[in-house]
Amino acid sequence: MSGMNRHHEANGEYIIQFEDGLDQYGELYKIPVALFQENRQRVVDAMRAAGHTKGVVVLKGGEEGPIPGHSADTDTRFRQESYFMWAFGVQEAGYWGAIDVATGQTHLFMPNLPEDYIKWYGEIYTPAYFTKKYGVTATHFNENIVEVLKGLDATPLFVNKGVNTDSDRVTNFADFEGIKEFTVDEDSLHPIISELRVFKTQKEIELLKWINWISSKAHVDVMHAVKPQMGEHQAESLFRHLMFDKGGCRHCCYAQICASGVDNACLHYPTNNKVLKDGTLALFDMGCEYSCYGSDITVTFPVNGKFTEEQKVIYQAVYASSEAVMEAMGPGVSWVDMHVLANRVTLEHLKAAGLVVGDIDKMMEVHLAAVFQPHGLGHFLGLDVHDVGGYQKNTPDRPAAPGLRSLRTARVLQPGMFITVEPGCYFNTITLEKNFQNPDWKPFLNEELIREKYWNVGGVRIEENVLVTETGCELFTQVPRTVEDVEKVANGAEWNFSGTKKYSMTRKF
Repeated sequence: MSGMNRHHEANGEYIIQFEDGLDQYGELYKIPVALFQENRQRVVDAMRAAGHTKGVVVLKGGEEGPIPGHSADTDTRFRQESYFMWAFGVQEAGYWGAIDVATGQTHLFMPNLPEDYIKWYGEIYTPAYFTKKYGVTATHFNENIVEVLKGLDATPLFVNKGVNTDSDRVTNFADFEGIKEFTVDEDSLHPIISELRVFKTQKEIELLKWINWISSKAHVDVMHAVKPQMGEHQAESLFRHLMFDKGGCRHCCYAQICASGVDNACLHYPTNNKVLKDGTLALFDMGCEYSCYGSDITVTFPVNGKFTEEQKVIYQAVYASSEAVMEAMGPGVSWVDMHVLANRVTLEHLKAAGLVVGDIDKMMEVHLAAVFQPHGLGHFLGLDVHDVGGYQKNTPDRPAAPGLRSLRTARVLQPGMFITVEPGCYFNTITLEKNFQNPDWKPFLNEELIREKYWNVGGVRIEENVLVTETGCELFTQVPRTVEDVEKVANGAEWNFSGTKKYSMTRKF
C-alpha cells in the first residue's frame, strides 16, 4: 500500500461521503456503509452464539451540548459516542439505534427537528434520507421509539451498560422515556460488543492504514519544520493544520503532546507552551482522528537535527526495544511477555552504556526498568485512543508489579488486534531522586553517571501502531526511526512513504 495511492470505489453500493475526510490530497475519502453493516451483523451473530435468539439491542448515540462545568453559551465540537459510531456510522447528534437479534433488521431513531433549525444549521433531511445514507432497514423519529420497539420482538431489550476499564466510566447506555415498559437486560451486551471491537474487520483495517498514513505525513512535515527557538505550540499547530488540510481530519485522537528537553519525562505533558531549545530532544506524541477512528504516534528527534552521544544512547535503547517487540509479537504471545522483553532490551543497552550495573536477571527480578519506563508497553487502538477490551471477563488480570501494573491489557495476542508498541526511557529527576533511595534499585543505578551526563536528557518514546496478523504483525506507522533516518529527515531530507511493514515472529524471547 505504497503511499495509500488508491481510491475507494462504490461498487454499486451507497457510500457515505463524510464531510471531514479526504482521500489523498483533495478527494473525499469514502467509507463504505458496509463497514458498519458488517459490525451490526457481527453483533447479531455474537448474540446468537451466546444463546440470545431474540430480543433487540438498543444503543444510544451522543448528544451535543455546552462545555461541561461551564456557564458560557458555547458548545463542544460534537464527537459521536464510540459504540454507537462502531455500529451505525452516524455522525449526527441525538440518535438511537436498534438491532433485532432474531431478524438482523436495524432501525435508526432521529430527532424531529424544529422548523427554525434550517436558518441556523441548514437543511432538514427526511428519515428516508438517513435510511439510505446509513444502510439501515428503516429510520423513525425519537418520539416513536417505544411504539417501534413494541412492534418488534423486543423481549428483552439489550442495553450497553458496563465499565470501561481504562476510564472507569460507565457507558452511555439506553435510558429513553418508556424503557420501563420493557424487560431490560443490562448484563449481556457490553462484554460481547466490547470484545467485537477488539478485533478489526478488513474494512476497519484499511481505514486505520489511511489514518496512519495521514498522521505519519503530518509528523514528517513537522520534523522538517522544527528548528531551535520555535514554540512547542507552533509544532502542534502545524500538525493540526496538516491533518485537517491534507487529511480532512477535524479532530485529534487525544490531547496532543509536544514536549521538549526535561519535559519529555512528563508522560502526559499538557501545556505545549515552551520554546524548543537547541541541543534538546523533541518528543511529539500526536495522532489524528477520522470519523472517530484514530492513530497514536510518537516521534522523538533532536531539535537541531543532531543527537548528542547521550541522547543517541537512550534513543537506540528504545528503538531496539521497539524492534525486538515487533519481531517477537504475534498470535499466542502474551502482551505481558512483550513488556518484559522491551524492559530487558532497554536495560541491556543502559548497562552497555554504564547507566546500570550488575546482573540483568536480578534487575528484572526487582523490576528495575520501571525506574525508566513507568508506563505500560502499549494499548488497544481503534475508535478510542485507549480502545476497549483490555481487561475482559476470562482474560488475564492486571499484573501487580511495578511497570507491569500500568499495562492497559495483559491479554494474549490474536490476529485482528490493533495495538500500540510504545517503549520509553525517561529521566524524570523528581522520581529519580526517590528511586535512588529504593533499596531494591539503588545497587543497580549508576547515580553519578546519571546525574553527570543524563540528568537533562529528558526522555525518549517511540510509539508505533501495529496490527497482529496470522504470522506476526504489520506496522502501519510510516515515520523515520533509525538514528540515521531521523537525523536526515530532521535536517530536511525527503522521506519515502513506502507502505506498511510486516514482521514474522523471528525473535525468540
